[in-house]
Amino acid sequence: MRTVLVTGPGGAGRTTVAAATALAAARRGRRTLLLTADGIPGFPEDTEPTEVTDGLWSARIDSGEHFRGELLALQDQASVVLDLLGGNRLDGEELTELPGSTQLALLHTLRRAAEGDWSRAGHDLLVVDLPPLREALALLALPEQLRRYLRRLLPPERQAARALRPMLAQLAGVPMPAQWLYEAAARRDAELAAVQALIEARDTTVRLVAEPGPAAEDALRTARTGLALHGLRVDALTVNRVLPRHSTDPWFAELAAQQEKTVDRWYEEWAPEAALREVPHLGRDPRGLDDLARLDSAADGPRGDDGLAGGLDGRSPGRADDPWWIESPDAPDGLDGLLPGGRIVSTGPSGDGDPVLVWCLPLPGAVKKDLQLVRRGDELLLTVGPFHRIVPLESGLRRCTVSGAALTDGVLRVRFTPDPGLWPRTG
Repeated sequence: MRTVLVTGPGGAGRTTVAAATALAAARRGRRTLLLTADGIPGFPEDTEPTEVTDGLWSARIDSGEHFRGELLALQDQASVVLDLLGGNRLDGEELTELPGSTQLALLHTLRRAAEGDWSRAGHDLLVVDLPPLREALALLALPEQLRRYLRRLLPPERQAARALRPMLAQLAGVPMPAQWLYEAAARRDAELAAVQALIEARDTTVRLVAEPGPAAEDALRTARTGLALHGLRVDALTVNRVLPRHSTDPWFAELAAQQEKTVDRWYEEWAPEAALREVPHLGRDPRGLDDLARLDSAADGPRGDDGLAGGLDGRSPGRADDPWWIESPDAPDGLDGLLPGGRIVSTGPSGDGDPVLVWCLPLPGAVKKDLQLVRRGDELLLTVGPFHRIVPLESGLRRCTVSGAALTDGVLRVRFTPDPGLWPRTG
């Protein structure tokens, strides 16, 4: 199933463009499902997939309903503990969703569409209306982060010691985690793994929506670094609400000229990796399917492009490559066996004498003062401005020490020198 994740700076019209994209794809013969947390004029408000028109279904994400259902289920699982403590149970009517519940509800909905009950409908295309850009990047990084937390707090291998738990509890003097807690963690990990697989799939891409102007230009420039850090692939930038050019009104003409300058810079920064599609301003807020179809027909994209539905074909399923690669000047013996999953790029000899491996990650727009890099155990902790990611190292790099790092031409290069005491001996 092809998946398109739509986001952009707040107020840029991303929900409208997501709906117009879904409608355009459906009218071109693709069975399409649209997920959104916001109401769309002319679309049903149901929280289950409901047909909008031929080939198009939509479902609204209700974070409040999801929060109440999850908390009530947790109460049932922890009923023994609550009874021992004399706790009073909460009723669904008195529950108010907490901050963060919107993100968790969206992840739950993505899982249902990826491999849950909704996946059995056989949709060709999933269009997801994400939150504004900064929140969307944090949301898309959340499955990987939460799975890491679960593995650290409740290591799966400790479930094998079920028979030893009573004895361990006596020795430690504290009760050991109950089996239901491990089982719940395993279920959550499986659900998060499904969402992470959807996000990292080759046929999943991000489509940005922005109204041209200085604020949007700054937002996209910052977000471009975060997108690269998390390996998110942008296939299109929809330039929304483009004003007519060459107006006789001086104020209107100045505003249109400012937009044109921004669009020109976006062509330089984003094309040809991402297709730019300009969508003209309708002069009012779009309402209903006819207005959404008008946006699609008016979209001005690359030559031969299929409007807002362009670029939805030609991607094979499977996990996308990691955004980083490894350069190997003076490669040490045993490299192939220790870096089975890494993309290895051969380069010329370094000339430094000692063999090195260079771990490379493109970070367009990053500046040195906003970059922090920490090696902790078998992981690299990367912080670039407001964005953060923890990267597990390949087996070969775990046997090395970090001997330097540099940010040049938008690429972070971290030098690893093999540790003689850890690198496998040959001969």
